[in-house]
Amino acid sequence: MGDIRRRGAVVLGITGLVAPLTIALGAAPAQAASCTTQAGPYQKKVEKFLGRPVDGRQSAADCKAIKAFQTKHGITPNIGYAGSVTWGVMDLMNKQKAVGTDPNKDGKCPVNKGRIACVNLTLQLSWIQDGDTLVYGPVPVRTGRNGYETRTGLKKIYWRDKNHVSSIYNVPMPYSQFFDGGQAFHSVNLSMWNPPGSHGCTNMTPKDAKKYWSLLKKGDDVFVYGRKPGT
Repeated sequence: MGDIRRRGAVVLGITGLVAPLTIALGAAPAQAASCTTQAGPYQKKVEKFLGRPVDGRQSAADCKAIKAFQTKHGITPNIGYAGSVTWGVMDLMNKQKAVGTDPNKDGKCPVNKGRIACVNLTLQLSWIQDGDTLVYGPVPVRTGRNGYETRTGLKKIYWRDKNHVSSIYNVPMPYSQFFDGGQAFHSVNLSMWNPPGSHGCTNMTPKDAKKYWSLLKKGDDVFVYGRKPGT
């Protein structure tokens, strides 16, 4: 998410990302130790997701596996506690995986617009379709957190800047494709499941952002729908 410098005018339009997975940090035990010995309220579900023995009891190996997952995706505190945020991320991953190769099964993204980029905020997924033909995706994305929600509706890509830098946050926004005020598709070097989310932009992995850059052009439609968990 960032600003657009264009003919000296700064077009903002910030509406950011999430807390989908920021489902309330749940009272993790205050512990100075690097790995908690306490089982969390989602212990069994987290154990199952990680392929650990499902017994509902915290072991050193359980904690190590949970902590590694938390560290990878920027979930804090990363002390191996099976709390609501950690399970929220895992639950979203399960739902994304269940979509398979038919992300528009519900028909909510228009199929009468030709090439269009779709963003499902509820599942934090995006894809490109042409009519009812899937062109690319679905891929996980990271949209606006609570208070900075990615705005819904039918939009068009109106400006592209491959090497954009936000003057609001002073951060690079590679492969930016703006479709609503200051909101754009762009790459980030973060996990797509890193809570709480962006400041309104639709964050993508570098690989996916580059692919979107090659497949889309100025004037192409973008349709954003649903509601990100936690917003």
